[in-house]
Order: sequence, then C-alpha cells, then structure tokens
Amino acid sequence: MTIVIAGAAETDEVGRLPGHSTVQLHLEAAGNALADAGMTIHDIDGIATVGTPGPIQIAHALGITPAWLDGTGVGGSSFLFHVRHAAAAIRAGLCSTVLITHGESGRSRVGAGRFGLGADSLLGQFELPYGVVGPPTSFTITALRYMKETGLTHEQLAEVAVAQRRWAHLNPRAMYQDLITVEDVLASRLVAYPFHLLECCLVTDGGGALIVTTEERARRSPVYLLGSGEAAESPIVSQMEDFTTSKGFRLSGEAAFAEAKITHEDVDHLMIYDAFAHVPIYGLEDLGFVGRGEAGAFIAEGHTSPGGRLPLNTNGGGLSYTHTGMYGMFAIQESVRQLRGEAAAQVPDVEVSVVLGNGGMFASAATLVLANRLP
Repeated sequence: MTIVIAGAAETDEVGRLPGHSTVQLHLEAAGNALADAGMTIHDIDGIATVGTPGPIQIAHALGITPAWLDGTGVGGSSFLFHVRHAAAAIRAGLCSTVLITHGESGRSRVGAGRFGLGADSLLGQFELPYGVVGPPTSFTITALRYMKETGLTHEQLAEVAVAQRRWAHLNPRAMYQDLITVEDVLASRLVAYPFHLLECCLVTDGGGALIVTTEERARRSPVYLLGSGEAAESPIVSQMEDFTTSKGFRLSGEAAFAEAKITHEDVDHLMIYDAFAHVPIYGLEDLGFVGRGEAGAFIAEGHTSPGGRLPLNTNGGGLSYTHTGMYGMFAIQESVRQLRGEAAAQVPDVEVSVVLGNGGMFASAATLVLANRLP
C-alpha cells in the first residue's frame, strides 16, 4: 500500500494574527488543506493533532466522527510522528484518510494557557534550581558543549542564521526577509550565551494541515512517503547521552533512510527543525550528511544557501520564516511545496526531500523521507 500526502496547506497568513483563536487557526488550515487536496470533510475518517484543542475538539468543530484519532504530543516534532502513525493506521485498515492539523497563537496568545512549570516535575526538581528554564537556557547547555568539543566558532554559529535569511529573502511570507550578515547577528541582543537574538527562533501565530491517504484516493499529484522514523531520548536536556549529538536524530534518521532505501546522495532538499541556530548543525551531522564537527564550516561555505549543493530550510526556517512554538508542521509544508515545484524559493529538480523534526530540548525526534515519484 502506497501512502501519500494528498493535501497540504498553511493558514492564509503566518506571523501576527491577533484576530485568530487557536481553534480558528486549526480550522482555517484544515479548510485550506482540503481545498488543496480536492476533498471535503466527508472524505476524512481520521484526525490527528497535538495540544489544546485536541483531536476530539477539532473533529467536533469540523462536524465529523472519526474512526481513528491521534493526540500524540511530543513537542515540535509531533506532526512528523502523526504522519508516521497515520500511515501505519491506514495500512492496518483502521482508517483511510487522515487530517493532521496544527494551530498555535504563539505570539498573540489568543486563548492560550499560561506558561507553567510544576515544582515536582523533572525539570522543576533537577534543572530549574540551577537556572535552566525554557528553551534559550536549556539549549545553551548543548550548544556550549558542542562549541567546546568541536571548535565551532561564534561566527560559524551566526552563519546558520545568515544562510537561512538568504532563503527568507526570497519568500514573501517570511516574517523577516532583509538580508543579514554575521556582524548583524553578533551585534543583535544577547539572549542567553552564546545565543544572540537572531540565532533564536521567532515567536509567531499560524497553523497548517496535511491530508495523508493512499495513492489511489489522492485527487492531485501526491507526495509519496518513502520512509519514516521516530525516537526519543530524555525528557530533560541534562540527561542526554551526549550533549554534542542527538540520539533521537540519529535513530529516527537511520530508520527513515533504511525504510526508504535511499542514500545521502539521493537527497535533493533538506528541512531541519531550527529552534536555535545550532540545531541544524546537529541535524546535518546526526543524519550523516557531514562528519562530526564539520557542519559549521559546511554551512559557512554556502553549501546550504541558495545555489548550494544541499538546500536547507528553504522557507527561511524557524529563525526567519515562522515559529509558532511547534514548528514541525511548517517544515513538512515546505518539503511538500518543493516536491511539487510550488515553493517561493524553488530549488530546481527536487525529487527527494528529507524532514527532520525536534521536540523539546532534543527530547523527541522524527524523520520523514518524501518524494514526488516512486523509486
């Protein structure tokens, strides 16, 4: 059974949307994805989403009673997990067509709950007493150890933001489009050492949706799911096996590449979750595209920028395009656009695209191998 993404679309806008509630973002994205697929809500018998509202509320708001639901919530990589789980459910005969939705008022906080941290949580007990709370301070632990052990320089770290802004410059929907230099990055406000403001992800509103089904049910040129993998390591960053590499990235990538039966030479396009500038560096190395300690120089030399041999984060990524809090949906959306030849910054001859998602502080990971044709 051949599994495909038959529809993919984002909300009409991403960025600052104070007039949209979280539910509205989900429903707008769902409607756009259905239109993109040439389907109606009556074609859907499976729902997957994460957070609040969950799959039951989204199904109710859409007016359907699904045969299968998935509310897996493992951070920003959740939507890659949903694609993998939907494929398994369809193959098992539990449903036929799954709608995966995302909506998040990350910037405007319309209807969003308060941020909270229980004193009895693992983070509250074992990291908060040392001043580690939230992504900026948590991710510094990994970035600083990586810099110490590999010799990654501040300038090379800044090059990640510079490279992705080059892509955003070509994307009218990107929140930040003006070209920047390494000097601009290093002159931006220091948020948490070594991260400057331009090395941290955006905080935006927006949403997206996907429709996963079989090739036979697709009504337009489908995007094929060749392989997928999922993994988890530790719920708190201090318990990672090695601060300089993501076990989840490695394991999910190996599984996806093995299922897809591809090599690195087959990959034309790459999307790596970029909550902070060092995460694409880990992704390039943990997926095996470059050796240990080589990714910083690889990016600085222009290989991931427009015209480079490995186009990376071509929508501008979480650093320049959008980042609602859980970014994985937008990474998948860009891969689909590239494979269809519909991207704002279209890369020539994209046939195979790999998406790598991160959840939490390297807590979860998932990898998808997508293609516009079967091998």
